[in-house]
Parts: sequence; C-alpha cells; structure tokens
Amino acid sequence: MFALKGISRLIFGSNNQESMIELPQGQLYLVRPFSPKGYSELLFKDASARIRRTAQEFQYQLVVQRVYEEGEAELLAEEEGDDTEADADILAAERDEKTFLLDEALHFRVENREGSERVLCWRDLSGDAGDVFEFVCDGAILPAQVKQFELIAKQCQYERKYRKPHATASSEDLLQFEFDEQPIPPASPIHSPVLTRSIESSEMFSPKASAKSGAKRHVIADFDATPTKKSHPTPVKTPATKGKERDMGPPAVAAHPESREMLAAEVAELHFFDFPSGTFAQQDASVTATVTEIGNWKYWLQVGSADRDWLGIPVTADINPVFNFEFLSFIFNQFADDGSAYSWLLRFKDHATLERFQQGLLQALWEQLNQMKWSKIKDKDRDYVADAFNDLAMEDAEQEEEEEEEHYEDADEGSEEEDDDSDEDEDDVDYKPKDGDVNKQIAVGYKHDRSFVVRGSKIGVFKHTPNNNLEFSTNISKVQTSDGKLFSPKKVMLHNEDRNLILQKDDDPNKLFRMDLEYGKVVDEWNVHEDIPVVTFAPENKFAQMTHEPTFLGISKNALYRIDPRLSGTKLVDSELKQYASKNDFSAISTTEKGHIAVASNKGDIRLFDRLGINAKTHIPALGEPIIGLDVSADGRWVLGTCRTYLLLIDAQQKSGKNEGKLGFEKSFAADQKPQPRRLALTPEHVAQFAYETGKGVNFTPAKFNTGEGVEESSIITATGPYIIEWNLKKVLTGKKSPYLIKRYSDDVKADDFKFGTDKNVIVALPHEVNMVSHTRLKRPTRESIAGDFGGRRGSRGPSKLSRSAIVEEAF
Repeated sequence: MFALKGISRLIFGSNNQESMIELPQGQLYLVRPFSPKGYSELLFKDASARIRRTAQEFQYQLVVQRVYEEGEAELLAEEEGDDTEADADILAAERDEKTFLLDEALHFRVENREGSERVLCWRDLSGDAGDVFEFVCDGAILPAQVKQFELIAKQCQYERKYRKPHATASSEDLLQFEFDEQPIPPASPIHSPVLTRSIESSEMFSPKASAKSGAKRHVIADFDATPTKKSHPTPVKTPATKGKERDMGPPAVAAHPESREMLAAEVAELHFFDFPSGTFAQQDASVTATVTEIGNWKYWLQVGSADRDWLGIPVTADINPVFNFEFLSFIFNQFADDGSAYSWLLRFKDHATLERFQQGLLQALWEQLNQMKWSKIKDKDRDYVADAFNDLAMEDAEQEEEEEEEHYEDADEGSEEEDDDSDEDEDDVDYKPKDGDVNKQIAVGYKHDRSFVVRGSKIGVFKHTPNNNLEFSTNISKVQTSDGKLFSPKKVMLHNEDRNLILQKDDDPNKLFRMDLEYGKVVDEWNVHEDIPVVTFAPENKFAQMTHEPTFLGISKNALYRIDPRLSGTKLVDSELKQYASKNDFSAISTTEKGHIAVASNKGDIRLFDRLGINAKTHIPALGEPIIGLDVSADGRWVLGTCRTYLLLIDAQQKSGKNEGKLGFEKSFAADQKPQPRRLALTPEHVAQFAYETGKGVNFTPAKFNTGEGVEESSIITATGPYIIEWNLKKVLTGKKSPYLIKRYSDDVKADDFKFGTDKNVIVALPHEVNMVSHTRLKRPTRESIAGDFGGRRGSRGPSKLSRSAIVEEAF
C-alpha cells in the first residue's frame, strides 16, 4: 500500500461517502495516561464527529473533522503555500481529518459524566497501552443524539464482524460491542498544551509530522480491504507499456495439472490488487484455496469457488509469499507468461485456518526448492522456516518513535537546493561507449576515498569529493595476465591498505591475481591449489583491507581455507583447511571485525565459525533459495544473506540459556533454541508494480550493510532492475510494513554499495554511468516513485537525468 495517501483512503477509496449520523460540535483529544510524552493533547479545538459509509459493503468509518472559523483555513493554506498542489492536498487531509475503521478492536464506548458532558472514546491502536482518543461533545449536543450515535456505531461493528445487515441482530447481539473497562480518563484542557495556529502549521503539519501522525492511524485497515463491489480496473499506460495498453484485471486461468497429494485446502475471501486505485478489491467472498503436489517436486496453488475458477499457479519462490497473522491474510504474486505480475490476497476466518494453510504452502515451497521431503527436517527447523515468512518484530529492537522515524524523515526532506541541480543540466549528454562492455562491479575504498569500477578488461578509478560526489580520476585500460592475455575480472577485492586489488579470472578458478594500483597492472599470479578451486574470497576480517594483513580467506564448493601469498608454491594454508566430504555447494563468505566467519551455500543454509579448521559452531537451516551474497555486521550480531527474490536477516545473538548474550559464531545454540530469522522482501503489491513498469521479476544484487570503524549498522542497500532499495534496519526490527526507500533509474543497476563510514551516500554503477546518490534522493515506494519520471521536469527526481555533479559518465 502507499502510505503517502493514508491507508484508509487507499483501502476505502474516495472520502466522499454517505454520512449516516453526525455530532456537529466538540473537541478531539489524544489522551496518554501512562506516557512520558505528556498526558493529554488537544488535536482539534473545534470539530465534528460522524459515522460514514465506505464504498465497501459492511465497512464503516468513524470520522472526526476539524471545523474552521471564518478565514482560518485560508490563512493556514497561505502558510503552507510553498508545498506543491499534491503535497498541499495530502497535508490538508492529514491536518483536517482523522479517520478510523469502525471495528470492535477500537473498543468504542460512550460515557456520561456529571453535569451535561458526554464523551466518545476509542483506543489508539498505534499508540501505547492505555492511549485513547476522546471526542468531548459540546453542551449543545442532546443526549438522544449521542445515544443514537452509539447505537449506530454498534450496528456498524456488527455488520463488519458478521458481514451481514444489522437488521438481523437482536439487542442481545449488540451487547458484545459494549466494553466494560476503566472509567474514561479526563481530557481536560488543564492537562493539554494549547496549540496555536503557528505551531500547528510549522511543526504538527509539516511533512515530518504528518508522516508520524497520519500514516499510523489506520492500522486495522492495512490488510483488511474487503469490498464486495468487484473491481474492474482500467488499462494504464506506463513507460514499460509505451504504445500499447495493458489490462491489469485478473489474468486468464491456466489449465490445472492433475494432483497427486493434497497438502492444504481452506476457505477464504479472495482479493485482487487493483493498480489504478492502489487497493485490494474483493473478488469473491468465499473461495477454496488448495495446495497440491503434482509430481517431480512440483506443486500447485489453486483458488476457485462454486461459480468460478480464479487462478492456478506453480508454487515457487517467485510468488513472494507473505503471511500476516494480525490480519489473517496471505498475500502473493502471480506472473503471467508475458512477464506481467499481479498481486492477490487471501483472508481467512481465523488464526487456526491460516496456520493450516501456511503449513501446507510452506511445505510445498520448501520441498520444491530443496527437493527433499518436509517430514525429514527437525521440528525446530520447520519453525525457523515458518518464522522467516511471517510478519514479526524481533526482540531487543524497541526504540523511541522519534528515533525510528528520523532516518526516513531525513530522506523525505531533500532541500530545495538539491532539487535545483538534481535533474536537468543542459550539459548532460547521453554517453554510450563503443566497446560493447558495461559496468559490472564496484570495490569501495576503506583506507582512501576511491572507488574502483570493473568494466570488461578495464577498471575505472573514481575519487570521492568532499561534497559527496564522484570525480573520474584515471583509467586502468588493460587488465591482463603476465603473458598479455586480457581478461574481465569475475571478482575483485581491495587489499593491503587499498594499494592492491585481488582479481579472479572466470576460466581459471585455481588462480588469483594481484594488481598493484600504483602501477595499474597485474604484478603477481598465485596458484591457490591444484585440486581446490576458488569459488569466492573475502578479507581476513571486516576491516582487513585497511591494514597490511597479507592473508585472506577463500571457499570452494565444499571447503573453507586461508590463502597466504607469502607461501612458496601453492598459497592455500593446509593447517587452516576445513573440507567437507559432502558437496555443500558453498557460494558466499563474509567476516566480522573479530575475524569470525560466515559461509553460505547455494542450498540456502549458512554456517557460522569462530575460526578456520574446525566445524561450524552454528548451522542455520536453508529456506531453499541459493544465497548469492553474504554480509555480516562488524560485531557479528546480524547476518545478511541475499537470495534472488528476498534478503534474509538473522539475529545471531542467543537470548536464553547458559550461552545467553553469546553469538552463534562463539557458542552453539542449544538444542531447543534457534537463530531468529527475518525475511526481507518487497511487498507483493510493489513486486507487481515493479514488474508492471519493467516487465521483470525481482532479482536482487548482493545486499550490504553500511559500514565503518565505530559505525553502527543502520541500513541495508541492494538493487533489482532499475531500482536501488534501502532498508531501514530499525524499522525492519520493529516489524514496520515496507520499511524501505527506493530510487528508480532509466537503466538497470549493475552494482551498488555504501560509501565507507556512512549510510548517507550510495555508490551506484549503471551500465554506462557511475553515480554517488544521496540518501535524501530515495523515496517511499508509491505509484509515482515506482513509475519514475521520464519527462525531465524541472524539480523532479525521476530517472531521466542526473546532474553532472552527481554522475560520472564512463570515460574509460
């Protein structure tokens, strides 16, 4: 969903819906009885409260709207005059109206106090325990009006819960929506700061404040889009579909293969993500979702009802499954033969039903990826797999809300100066080198402010300027062996205080090459071992490239070892070789600041070692997809694996038992313990929109933490197609929905990494350009930021052009 517009507007459509009853005068408070933030806050000094129908049957909203005195609204609009028209509309909506889905979770209730004061009260579902909203009715409101308002609120909650008209409900049926709780705390202005107009306009209703207040008030609605009116999406033209129109309604249903074994069959509601409106629209109130085995480690997800066969797709990693138990929902993608992507949502009646369906779906997905029966793995390994696919918050990650929001707010507040020079320099020219090569790798310097970009058999050297731009420095025009054979390095790694570059030649896996960067040529060829090839290699510890440390680590498909260039003959250190009899198919390696080692495989599992030459202390089970990239936080707490369609973030710290506080690198997890996983994936809605724009599925580049000596990891960077994607680590750990920012380019991103020592700048290699992009240029994923701006408008931040100050077109 797109938080920029507010969840309720996306779920329920236009706000111009029928008002059922209104209390025209009152005041709205947010009361926090137990919060250090302050007891009470007066939100609207003059307001009205009403109950409103939505475009969906059995769905209603409680709406509190600010009432202005004459001329007050115009004055506020003048104070916000610098905003764009779209921003002004968004700010006005956040400023003037609070909207809540009428659900029993609100615990809506009415209290008659001494005298004539009557108070409507409901829970703040995004606040702390005990936080409530209170609408204090004006004395002119009659008791009968309040009583009727309370009755209609109960009837609306009944209809939402049972999906049928309230006329079928008896008085006893409505009693369940009376909530006996502690007396409503007083919301006296004595306890509330009086917020003047100037404070409201400059602080409360800034983009920063509206992101905090508005986007968090509709949590119920987030996964709960259930319109009974079926959607008929209109065709939309995008850059990816220029010259033709694509119907983004549900695709044609494929023929279903014959099933051999039923793994799950459950009844649910079916919803389809409608691109033009940006909402999940209900297609069928009752369908049966089945997961079956169809032979040869292939599995099938089928959804249909008595009236219609809705969809049938193979169960693979591309469906991008997301389970949300809070909203009893399963969201997934469907890819058509032409590359079009669609997003579906199944909503189940209760927790147990969703859990049964999840077990069957995950069994099918795991068996398809691993070609092994689910029954053969341990119970704790099954729990690990299930945890990775759930929306869950990790432990020890609670932070103050302001601190959590700061990272994203900074990104959303790019200065006007940046806008002026960010897009449309007349001197920009499209540069297409004639050599036919493209950029493919980046090595970022730690010791010196340089980055090295591999392009065919050439390496470009770029200087990081003090104002965080790139400046072309020189070109190493020939990467060649000692006998003069040119080659394009498969992998490169900076070494020896960034003075050397270790290179690997694709067709010679048993050798490595050392380039002296001062001379710009290969000066050594090392035979690692006659029988043990090098799949990839890594520094001896996280920051070894800043030192004179001569050795580094390597892996083959089934071995982990140290490489010491000082040895005569072959360079593999036999005493620090750990070789496995079985073929583990190792694929990636990373190290911590202390030199602890993480090794991943194409099977999807990860091993944690405290040193070379011994068995792993911890073996993390496979989810099934090959791991193509691996990074570890400097302190070893977080392990980050990259798969094609998702990232895997693992907490390696033990939470209980005799090894509490120890890392999985140092001590093995107890038999009844397991590392805590978090599967980081784009939401299925965003996956579908990415594919709609580009015609491609998700294919992540190896993800990396920001890093630096004494720098705490706070962000993760990766890319897929023309998008760079940055995850906010704090938001990930607290379970925020879509905790990432994006930026779209006009070409595919070939490689990306943070500048050393900061998370504020990212170095990006496009096929023919190298760019250092500021964190402030990344945006929340909305329809606009996903589509990009190909028009080159002044002030836009789209992918059409970048300033010469921020970009270096390939001169090598």
